[in-house]
Amino acid sequence: MPIKNEKQRQSYYGAINYRTGKVTLKIYPQGNTENTIKFVKYLIEQNKGEKLVIIWDGATYHYSQEFREYLKTVNQGKTEEQWLIRCIKLAPQRVRTPEQNPIEDVWLQGKEMLRKYCNLCKISE
Repeated sequence: MPIKNEKQRQSYYGAINYRTGKVTLKIYPQGNTENTIKFVKYLIEQNKGEKLVIIWDGATYHYSQEFREYLKTVNQGKTEEQWLIRCIKLAPQRVRTPEQNPIEDVWLQGKEMLRKYCNLCKISE
């Protein structure tokens, strides 16, 4: 993912497909409910309507009323076993292990690479 502005904050949404090991990353202007819904819609498109289990941290926009309403519309009329999307909230960071949230390893590796090699990167506008 290109660094658009070194001083400007960038938000990334990421997912790992446990079956294939494929990592999906998308950049958004900020982390919020609107972009969370956009990312989940993107995951649905990419996974061709397969059932998704999303495990994520306690960011407030992951559990906002608007997001919960979105989940209701996606899963409407289905039994819990038939839901297209199921979300599981991780324990707070202070009590969970790194294995519980493997995307954190991807973020850590990416940040380390950027710090180490950012002077070699060409930044395109």
